[in-house]
Amino acid sequence: MQPRLLAGPLLADGAESFASHRTRLGSLPGKAVRAGLSDTLIASGLLGRGGAGFPVGRKWASVAERSGGAAVVLVNGAEGEPLSAKDRTLMATRPHLILDGAELAADVVGADRIVLYVGREHGAAGRALERAVRERPVPKSLSIDLVAAPTTYLAGEESAAVHFVDTGDGRPTTTPPRPYERGIGGRPTLVQNVESLAHAALIARYGDGWYREVGGDQTRGTALVTVGAVARPGVTEIAIGAPLAELAEHTGAPADAQAVLLGGYFGGWVAADEARDLVLDPATMRAAGKAFGCGVVAFLAGDGCGVTATSRIMTYMAGQSAAQCGPCVFGLRAIADTTATLASGRGRASDLERITRWSEQLRGRGACRHPDGAVGLLDSGLRVFADEFARHATGRGCRATSRGRAA
Repeated sequence: MQPRLLAGPLLADGAESFASHRTRLGSLPGKAVRAGLSDTLIASGLLGRGGAGFPVGRKWASVAERSGGAAVVLVNGAEGEPLSAKDRTLMATRPHLILDGAELAADVVGADRIVLYVGREHGAAGRALERAVRERPVPKSLSIDLVAAPTTYLAGEESAAVHFVDTGDGRPTTTPPRPYERGIGGRPTLVQNVESLAHAALIARYGDGWYREVGGDQTRGTALVTVGAVARPGVTEIAIGAPLAELAEHTGAPADAQAVLLGGYFGGWVAADEARDLVLDPATMRAAGKAFGCGVVAFLAGDGCGVTATSRIMTYMAGQSAAQCGPCVFGLRAIADTTATLASGRGRASDLERITRWSEQLRGRGACRHPDGAVGLLDSGLRVFADEFARHATGRGCRATSRGRAA
């Protein structure tokens, strides 16, 4: 497959200039194309790439219906997922493609302000976008400003992003209205991931039929994925529906891999035997109880410890709590601490029983979806590494020869 988002200059060359970008792709389409762009995006089947996978065209149409010409577009490049690098890579190398998408979105939804919301730790990405804004002509009716997102896992959640821009507090808000109804400054706000906007900029130029020329049986198009714990780690563009085994071979995944973490910390573990037959298609994976999420594919080598890897993630997730509700502050911390005890080899069978029971009790009780994602990850670990968890809980020792990172 020829790359689409990553076509053009080598990524190692850094940010593509405005001159190179326009020579390669031409100018943005005019009013006739923009007038029907929401419908074109709906027809393309483009799904949001921030993790939730909501249809992009429907999201644009929902904001446009409420806008009255006073909407805001928030370009979400927070990327707080520790294992993902796709968004920062795209921002640092193809900033004008993202800005094209943002400008089109502003026109379609009736926005006069674009907020570039970029993770504070993504220095090269922020600098590339800031320079790109200076390089390109911006309509006088449109303001563009850059906001450094806090370095937290939850900062990229759409209500948290809106809350931070408005108040400096990057925690999710727990009650309606949602941002598309009333967001930044009380105005309807389109919160869209940077990869989603880049895809929209290409679909506006080439059409929904072009976008659908590649892809899986249920979901069409391409996607960026971040592959970890392989011989050739990094960000790559795949045709949706690509076999996981093919990606593993292409990137040099360990031949003895025992499991794969799919979708990042809000995703889940899949045993290597099961992963061989998986295709990387959000719809297909969802039907099978798996998560494409933000496109993370991270392998656990045969000498790694699944209990230790799962424990590290649980400890991180507990530390990233928004501290807004008891189930997250106390429940998630208790689960993380007990999982860490098991990983250390000092656990008991009762510890395994407790984390299983607590995860069931915690689900659906948080003020936001953070605890749900954390216990979902734990559930997958308890299932995929069941034998190893049992060994750790009954004093039989860990079979792993390496306690290193899983991804």
